[in-house]
Amino acid sequence: METVLNSFLLVAATEMGDKTQLLALVLASKYKKPWHVMAGILVATILNHALAAWAGEWISNTVPEQYLNWALAITFFGFALWILIPDKDDSDQNDMKWGAFWTTTVLFFFAEIGDKTQLSTVALAAKYQSIIMVTLGTTLGMLFADGLAVVFGERLTQKIPMKWINRGSSLLYLLFGVGILMR
Repeated sequence: METVLNSFLLVAATEMGDKTQLLALVLASKYKKPWHVMAGILVATILNHALAAWAGEWISNTVPEQYLNWALAITFFGFALWILIPDKDDSDQNDMKWGAFWTTTVLFFFAEIGDKTQLSTVALAAKYQSIIMVTLGTTLGMLFADGLAVVFGERLTQKIPMKWINRGSSLLYLLFGVGILMR
């Protein structure tokens, strides 16, 4: 359960202000079909994060533990800095004719490639060595954060400044990095 909870918390915090959260906001505004958008996010995230978790577990089984711990700590410290640079929505907003579900699924899958949340999933799976539990936690984290964008949209970011959300996320990454080094 610790794996699911930590994966959820880290990805939910990381996703705040991320380009895919902005993409969720755009798609929900465009299609006015929140359940279709959320279903597309779910499918894309499961596929993308399961692949990322598999890669993370493979890395943890391949790289010796003393090197892996340092690599993971440095990765989390790097994410702590990276998260302080807010993302902008750089998605292509062409008028796709696939409908809300398929457009969301395709755009989200590709938008997540190389994204902070996908790379976090790789690192979390390397740390916890559990593809299913990490994928479950990161997927729930994505659904939570992107669901906020779909349902509440801009009203949320008017209440809580993005700089504070980013700082909180950065602090979580620092704590994960320190926690790895203290094992």
